[in-house]
Amino acid sequence: MKTLLILRHAKSSWKDLSQADHDRPLNKRGKRDAPRIGKFMRDTDIVPDLIISSTAKRARKTAQAVADEVDYPKDITLTRDLYHAYPDAFVEILQGLDNHFRSVLMVAHNPGIEELVAQLSGVYERMTTGALAHFELPIDDWQDMDSEMRGKLRGIYRPKELSN
Repeated sequence: MKTLLILRHAKSSWKDLSQADHDRPLNKRGKRDAPRIGKFMRDTDIVPDLIISSTAKRARKTAQAVADEVDYPKDITLTRDLYHAYPDAFVEILQGLDNHFRSVLMVAHNPGIEELVAQLSGVYERMTTGALAHFELPIDDWQDMDSEMRGKLRGIYRPKELSN
């Protein structure tokens, strides 16, 4: 059994409209919400063995805030392949992982996040900024991951719904 955590980046800033989309930072709410999700993950013991993030600034900053809260001891794996990725890109990345990773957090963007959650669960879930989807996957080897797989959705957690 593998655990997949799918996190949409926290709220980003549109303050500087001349800024490239890839370079948009977190806004005030995003800077508040990203650590809250990390604290929730730590408090509920859904801490990843591996964190993989889109290279976009808002995703990287979200991933780092979560990593800090869960005391993640390694470098975050960054890949541009998660920047505006569709579900197949997530699946391909997961298929290439070493099997010693039991729990993986992927930090990325919509619409790919919502599409991946729907594909894995069979139901549409709105993934607001900072939302976390927690799946148990019926595999022992990441190489067995495929686009037809259904996982057990353990929960969707949104920052505004958290008590902390």
